[in-house]
Amino acid sequence: MIRSELVLHTLATGTEQVILQTGRLIEAPCFAPDGSVIYVNGEGLLFRVSLAEPGLVVVDTGRHRSLNNDHGISPDGKVLVISDKTDTADSCIYLLAVAGGVPVRLTEQVPSWWHGWSPDGARVAYTARRDGVFDIYTMPVAGGPEVRVTRGGGHHDGPDYSPDGAWIWFNSDVGGAMAIWRIRPDGSGREAMVADDRVNWFPHPSPCGRHVLYLAYEPGTAFHPRDRKVQLRLIPASGGEARVLVEFFGGQGSINVPCWSPDGGGFAYMRYRPEI
Repeated sequence: MIRSELVLHTLATGTEQVILQTGRLIEAPCFAPDGSVIYVNGEGLLFRVSLAEPGLVVVDTGRHRSLNNDHGISPDGKVLVISDKTDTADSCIYLLAVAGGVPVRLTEQVPSWWHGWSPDGARVAYTARRDGVFDIYTMPVAGGPEVRVTRGGGHHDGPDYSPDGAWIWFNSDVGGAMAIWRIRPDGSGREAMVADDRVNWFPHPSPCGRHVLYLAYEPGTAFHPRDRKVQLRLIPASGGEARVLVEFFGGQGSINVPCWSPDGGGFAYMRYRPEI
């Protein structure tokens, strides 16, 4: 039985291509910078999917085999980032070579879930729960203190940098329903960009800087569950009316991490078939 489908969506034409089908539950597609490979996770593992020969090839993450769907790759394509709880009670962020190997711990505090890499490769952005509050943080890839970016209560999640590094896009329910926001990396200039009756998660600016893709649940949805009827929507990066690109069965795992192709011509996402 087919459970998961890895889909490529071409923005200009709206056409789609199914790259991979599997009975396993796989999640969170993320392109390598050269566009030849997509990384996904499933069953606590990280997989490499070659577009030339699609298949699930396990990436060596050492003893760390309790990954969640918050992973990615550095702008120069040399370093992978994973979120894993093998050695900790909750999710912790690690770095490892793109070829695989022994992960090196980055965040001292847990839980921490990776979501974005600064365009210059110097910092990562992530969601963390500290003293029971979910906020957006950044820290240097080389190590150092974490910097809290968002404040003011509510649940803040899904941070992703704009391609010029000037903004961090994220979702927050601070105004009520989960909505799309952006903020300067220093915590200033916070702006609400999408606030409607939908429950909106995981904004991803396009590489060209003109668009932002995000996941829209039906009104009243709690958190970001899987196996729901959802939409992928697109807005101008400057703000404006949202355009529905596709409606499908998905949610959690569909676009949790940056998913645009490097040329900005399209994106990858996961859609699912319900288990019977």
